[in-house]
Amino acid sequence: MARYRLTLEYDGRRYRGFQAQDNLPTVQGAIERAVLAFSGQTLRLQAAGRTDTGVHATGQVIHLDLEKAWSEKTVRNALNAHLVDEGVVVLDAALAPEGWHARFSATERRYLYRILNRPAPPGLDKGRVWHVKAPLDAEAMDQAAQVLVGHHDFTTFRDLQCQARSPIKTLDLARVFRLGQEVHLEFASRSFLHRQVRSMAGTLVEVGLGRWTSQDVRQALEARARTACGPVAPAAGLYLTAVSYGLDETPKA
Repeated sequence: MARYRLTLEYDGRRYRGFQAQDNLPTVQGAIERAVLAFSGQTLRLQAAGRTDTGVHATGQVIHLDLEKAWSEKTVRNALNAHLVDEGVVVLDAALAPEGWHARFSATERRYLYRILNRPAPPGLDKGRVWHVKAPLDAEAMDQAAQVLVGHHDFTTFRDLQCQARSPIKTLDLARVFRLGQEVHLEFASRSFLHRQVRSMAGTLVEVGLGRWTSQDVRQALEARARTACGPVAPAAGLYLTAVSYGLDETPKA
């Protein structure tokens, strides 16, 4: 049995999230069908995280165990051949050491949230950005985002259906900056609560619009109440961009 670490890129618009669901299109379902077509093996893969409906990825990481030790290039190319009609691409395949796990071995996950900030709606990027017409103050948003950095109880930014045992997380990075007509929000943490990033992004947009201040964000965080959260940003602008595994970034058997 050989364990492979795969790095994925996918367009979340056509899927009902990552996790496999009966009779619904999902990223996991697409990959597992490709594995079956390629190897004849039925399996259940493991992922670094489960993205929601409409959320994209440029650096999702998964692992799967194959009964035959194929070459890494063969695994990548064969899966991509069977995914050609899907919105999923295998960017890289590598043999993983014994005991390595896509989810439990991860030390950091990074997300990007893209906001198109102009009067005109998106043409090419419809479904890939959140369109906000009114001008956003990215500097004010970045200042307010620093309130969220650190070890906190993030109940305010936690979805009511979140199944995490604890709302306490450590946010290592929160950064907001303007890039042309877009405002980008970057977040990094070992792990996130369900819809935490979208909840933080929506709240920070309130700051960018001049409706909230940094102090309002602090009070919302300290309230530890979901009702204190600002609007939740739509899924369209969210991307899982990277998953880190400490010093061992390219595992080999």
